[in-house]
Amino acid sequence: MKVGLDPLNLGDWGTMVDQYTPQAIWGRELRHYRQAAGLTQAQMAQKIHFSESLISGIETGQLPASPDFAQACDTTLGTGGALHRLLDWRRAQRFPLWFGKWRDKEQSATVLRAYEPLLVPGLLQTEAYARVVLRGDEIALVARLERQALLTRHDPQPPILRCILDEAVLSRPIGSAEDMREQLDHLVSIVGPRLSIQIVPHGMHPGLLSGFAIATLEGGTDVAYVDTALRGFTVSEQDEVDQAVHRFESIRTEALPLSMSLDLIKRTAVEKWT
Repeated sequence: MKVGLDPLNLGDWGTMVDQYTPQAIWGRELRHYRQAAGLTQAQMAQKIHFSESLISGIETGQLPASPDFAQACDTTLGTGGALHRLLDWRRAQRFPLWFGKWRDKEQSATVLRAYEPLLVPGLLQTEAYARVVLRGDEIALVARLERQALLTRHDPQPPILRCILDEAVLSRPIGSAEDMREQLDHLVSIVGPRLSIQIVPHGMHPGLLSGFAIATLEGGTDVAYVDTALRGFTVSEQDEVDQAVHRFESIRTEALPLSMSLDLIKRTAVEKWT
């Protein structure tokens, strides 16, 4: 696993963390139990079948722990379920800490541009599709569905959304065939004057490395959000945001026009998912 991979060269995930957040406190509890058991991070990784880099990121508060991870740690360290119980703080933290800044920008944007090479973006996911992506995390699912209200609000009016998807997104099985058919039908149904979806056909193009989004705020300022394997980053440095804008426009030149994109989505729904 490559920790800190950043396809747009937009920073390093190993930034300073507030040591008094619930996530950081949980990480210190894990470190305490691990050290009390006389295990190094490498030894722990072998026993619980999670990567050493993930354990390091969680112990330093930079990454969140999943319920499965906590349960594996409890079993290996003999904590009697203490670590899993301590995850209750997540019920009040419906979004990852690193996502909150982007959500604020997204909510106040007048225009959103999004590119995704792997999955339907969260704002456009159906409930069934999102449930599979979020691995059944009902708290995160509710938060995602509430976040989608951004696109149907009345005051202020919704942002304009220009979305580009790699064609592979249409064929990647997320859930059942019925779930996929519902998802593709949903993409077609939500297109309108303020929301467009274009598809980049299979093949080489400038967007193969990473998904990202750009929010245009009141006054014309752009802010970018970049996905990596471990977390996402909100980026406001102008030269780096310009990279994202140029990348988006390069990808759009490779995309099918709107009408052809919708035809492809409909055809894939019928031919592959019916």
